[in-house]
Amino acid sequence: MLIEQPPKFFRALYPSAIFRMDPEEQSIYLTFDDGPIPEVTPWVLDLLEKYDVKATFFMVGDNIRKHPDIYKMVVDAGHHIGNHTHNHIRGFEYLSRNYLSNTRKADEYMKTELFRPPHGHMRIMQYLLLKRFYKIIMWDVVTRDYSTKLRGPQVLANVMKYTRNGSIITFHDSLKSWNNGNLQYALPRSIEFLKEEGYEFKLL
Repeated sequence: MLIEQPPKFFRALYPSAIFRMDPEEQSIYLTFDDGPIPEVTPWVLDLLEKYDVKATFFMVGDNIRKHPDIYKMVVDAGHHIGNHTHNHIRGFEYLSRNYLSNTRKADEYMKTELFRPPHGHMRIMQYLLLKRFYKIIMWDVVTRDYSTKLRGPQVLANVMKYTRNGSIITFHDSLKSWNNGNLQYALPRSIEFLKEEGYEFKLL
């Protein structure tokens, strides 16, 4: 549970960051990290269109640079965009000024006020700097679709077990989640489950 749903002590480290939206509303917020890439993102877009669902994509700036056409597909489909740094770097491994510089470089390729740190890693000083420029979005449920230790049914089980009113749910439009088959299995079934439970899908 420490991975799938962040504990209170972790949330307390970043008090202005958003982990969960309104717990009084039966709504959820579907998000995708690490794209856009041609191998995966178009498939996700097709699936979201099939189910009439909108989502928020936290994108790596260098991936937008490489695949501007895929970025445009996401925007044109009415989804929202968030910054996920330019090179998908871990905050703990960088000086604060260098981390901020890498994040700001990604802004050259997208216009957004949203930011999500890769792996959830931010030094406190990085957090204090970033919240001056962005609305920092974390998550309430991470599906772990990227894990080679999990199979599709286990990823789906994470969604079913941990989702609650206001949950921000994280999937990945990445090769890790694609090559292990978890995304293809769990994403459509998760959407169907959430719809059956009566959740409304909203954008961040």
